[in-house]
Amino acid sequence: MLVATVQPSRSEDRPLRIVTFGTSLTARGAWQDALARAIQPCVARPVEVEILARSGASSAWALTAVADVVALRPDIVLIEFSANDAALDRWILPSTSEANLRTIIARLRHGSTVPRIVLMAMNPVIGLRGVLRPFLNYYYDIYARVAAQEGLTFIDHRPGWRALSVSELAAALPDGSHPRSEIATRIIVPAIKEALFPHCGA
Repeated sequence: MLVATVQPSRSEDRPLRIVTFGTSLTARGAWQDALARAIQPCVARPVEVEILARSGASSAWALTAVADVVALRPDIVLIEFSANDAALDRWILPSTSEANLRTIIARLRHGSTVPRIVLMAMNPVIGLRGVLRPFLNYYYDIYARVAAQEGLTFIDHRPGWRALSVSELAAALPDGSHPRSEIATRIIVPAIKEALFPHCGA
């Protein structure tokens, strides 16, 4: 588990703790440091962005790891497991993915502190990896629907990726699924900041 921390100019309240809970898109995304820096001025206190994620992880793994998230007593949890749930070789049906997600949410809500839970749709997957995920957008849409039904925040990063040209997208996803860190940061961080602190400013 990695932790990105940004300290303000003077010590005030306890740190705002954010846990990023997901797949390699979270574990290898390298956008957490930039996220901590971006939102620290919005809260005027230290910001800790912790990474609890694993390459190849699906929502089935998340069920075994959600207790570790609860133990961290986060203020905010960012969740993404659709990209691996959608892989045909994982054999996770949409109904199972949704059931796992709802269980994760319920367990987070039954911790000693109840965090703000944020569900995210990440980047597209192209090439051979995309062929293995023909229904990825359907799995992303499950997150949108569950968020609406459960009163949670949903952050859809897909529009940011759709704004790229075909050649730009291919360059941004050199292996078809894992974005270059600078592109991921450019798309993901402003979207999260706007969703969490819409009145904070640019």
